[in-house]
Amino acid sequence: MKKKLTYWIGIYFGKPFLRFLYNTNRWDVKGEHHVKDALNAGKSVIIACWHDCLLIPFMHLSGQNHYGIAGTHGDAEIISRIGEKLGWQVLRGSSTERGKEVYDELLDILNRPGNLVAITPDGPKGPAKIPKAGAIRAAQKTGAVIIPVAGRSTKSWGFTNWDTFLVAKPFGTISAVYGESLKFQLDESFEDCAETLTTALNKLEKLAEENVAARSI
Repeated sequence: MKKKLTYWIGIYFGKPFLRFLYNTNRWDVKGEHHVKDALNAGKSVIIACWHDCLLIPFMHLSGQNHYGIAGTHGDAEIISRIGEKLGWQVLRGSSTERGKEVYDELLDILNRPGNLVAITPDGPKGPAKIPKAGAIRAAQKTGAVIIPVAGRSTKSWGFTNWDTFLVAKPFGTISAVYGESLKFQLDESFEDCAETLTTALNKLEKLAEENVAARSI
């Protein structure tokens, strides 16, 4: 009963609650032109961020009919329903359920220039900050570019299971930092690509942390 109540509360109040939290913050966004430049050039784009900060690009890029991927478990159902209300098209699947189906859907979307798909390369169940193959392999097969992004807020809550999932508190400042496009060739090894993506994401995370630390002084 409690789980069912949480589910319905999340679906009906999730959108206005997130809008309140994230719209009452000041946004300091850097590097957004990397996304616009890639889309304007007719490329398909994979937005990649670590799972802990996914709500920042989730909210910043909402309302633009972009694509996102969510798992099939209960919490993911809530996120996907909220995402649809916020203007996302949500694909459902994970490595343990509907994996092949959602991967084929992902490739189909990325093979159509001008589409954007947001992915957490270490999600949905970790390990934290260790990329899985999905986003990288999809980029290699379709020619899509990966644009890494990291974010932090001056005030946030942290909810921990396999990862510490961050939710911005209201009336602070959010730093979102988009990096340069990463292009991976088919003949590059997954290990080399994963190292490049990890280095880029961790560098942006450090920049975002430095930005909010400067705001907190």
